[in-house]
Amino acid sequence: MKPPFQQKFRGGLLVGLGYMLSPLSWWNDVFFNLPIAIAVGYAISWLHPSWFVPGTLVGYWLSNVVGMVMMQFGATDIFLADERRNFQRDLLIGFGSSTLYTLVVAALVYWQVLEVPDFLLALEP
Repeated sequence: MKPPFQQKFRGGLLVGLGYMLSPLSWWNDVFFNLPIAIAVGYAISWLHPSWFVPGTLVGYWLSNVVGMVMMQFGATDIFLADERRNFQRDLLIGFGSSTLYTLVVAALVYWQVLEVPDFLLALEP
C-alpha cells in the first residue's frame, strides 16, 4: 500500500527543511545554522556573559541534530510509510551523527585547521 499524498508531501517538507539544517548542507550554515546558533548564544549569554561561545556551539549542535532527525522522519514518511517506526533509534542516529560532525568541526577550530570568522568573534559580548 502506497502512502497517501499528504504523508509524502509532509515527508518531502521534512527532508527539505532538515537538509537545510543538517551538516550535509554545510554551505547553508551562513543562512540557517549560524543565525540560530548565534541567537541561542545570545540567549544563554543573558544568564552569564562569558557563556556566549559555548551557547553558540550548543545552538549549532542542536540545529544540526534537529536537521538530521527531520531528514530521517521525512525519509521514513516517504519510503517506509507502512513499516513500524523506531523513534528512539531514529533520534539516537540523528543525535550521534550530528554530535560527531560538531566534534570534528570543534576539533578543527581548536587545532587551528579552520579559522573562526572575525565577524563571529566580534559578536561575543
